[in-house]
Amino acid sequence: MQTFDVIVIGGGPAGLMAAIAAQSEGARTLIIEKGHKLGRKLGISGGGRCNVTNAKPLPELMANIPGNARFLYSALTHFSNEDVRAFFEQLGIRLKEEDRGRIFPITDKAATVVNALVQHVLDLGVEVWQDTPVTALSALDGSITGVRLNDGAEVRSRAVVVATGGASVPQTGSTGDAYPWAEALGHAIIAPYPTEVPLTSDALFIVERRLQGLSFQDVAVTLLDGSKKRLTREEGDILFSHFGLTGPVALRVSHYVSTARRKNPAEPLTALIDFFPDVRAEDIRRQFVMARERDGRKELKTRLMDWVPDRLASEMLLQLALDPHTEMAHVGNGAIERLLGQLKSFHVPITGTLPLEKATVTGGGVSVKDISPKTMASKHCAGLYFAGEVMDVHAHTGGYNITVAFSTGRLAGASAAQHSLSLQAQHSP
Repeated sequence: MQTFDVIVIGGGPAGLMAAIAAQSEGARTLIIEKGHKLGRKLGISGGGRCNVTNAKPLPELMANIPGNARFLYSALTHFSNEDVRAFFEQLGIRLKEEDRGRIFPITDKAATVVNALVQHVLDLGVEVWQDTPVTALSALDGSITGVRLNDGAEVRSRAVVVATGGASVPQTGSTGDAYPWAEALGHAIIAPYPTEVPLTSDALFIVERRLQGLSFQDVAVTLLDGSKKRLTREEGDILFSHFGLTGPVALRVSHYVSTARRKNPAEPLTALIDFFPDVRAEDIRRQFVMARERDGRKELKTRLMDWVPDRLASEMLLQLALDPHTEMAHVGNGAIERLLGQLKSFHVPITGTLPLEKATVTGGGVSVKDISPKTMASKHCAGLYFAGEVMDVHAHTGGYNITVAFSTGRLAGASAAQHSLSLQAQHSP
């Protein structure tokens, strides 16, 4: 029966960083990965370019973590986004900053990051077992003793880091394997739900695909519940699809849709799209009035198309029951106000999101109430640690989730190594 100081289950970003931290502390470390390749999810992140972190200061960073940000404060200060950036630069990877603070390798290839990270793991001397599924955690008298493999074999260790990911993007190996293991040892599991996922709608213009494929940059989307209470307001790019809304803004809003749906599945939700958040309503109103005065023979739809594409202009006029061929000279102030409402507050009823397997990120997981935020250690089983998306933590896209994975992995790995080596010293003659 083989024995290691630290076993890390999972070869994603959290697991790789945990193994690096543990081995760097002097602990003999093993990564057990059920798939045939390390860093699979990392390899497809950021559209295949790998958004390794975000440059925003800590308060803004945490504001982009809707899933239990306060719990992550210790991890993010222990190994910050600046530390993540410095870590990869020390590995020889040149990085660049893009819009909204996103940090990418200058090669624009995720393989650059994955290969360097895996090579660093190997150079440190971490042992790696691939194609090796774990079926259970082994514990005795409230302390971890190792793991059980699919073939029935036991691997011993005084410290285990669970970094198996959530239940989204299952093709990368994230299939929720660790939830029953953790539950068996007394941890509460928050039922997994989709976040960072496209939104669905039953609006007729969605069902009939009248706006499918239209994309808009730098819009603002406000999500309202049935009582018109604002749940969130997000800015960025959006795309109309055959099922609803997608793009960065839709993904950011999805957390609040999923949360509202979990509380009340029947809650009516509405997304209000402001196509011009940086333009004041009165300025748009003035433009229409001036157009009416200066070129009264121009048709209403033609004037509206100065602001939005043909298909969206047609949809807006259809919803308002306005004749697109009406000359501007005959467009009253009331019609202009209604058009202004469409441009600044276009209504899209939201029925929910696409399912978990279509999500970029998993909400839910091992409850953070059962984990120490200062070490990532289990409160129920000594020597057991958690890192990354297996926990009930999640962030928006834009480098935030990977930062959480790296930060919690680093803290969990270092803590696991210190725990194991301390016990080893106590039992040494």
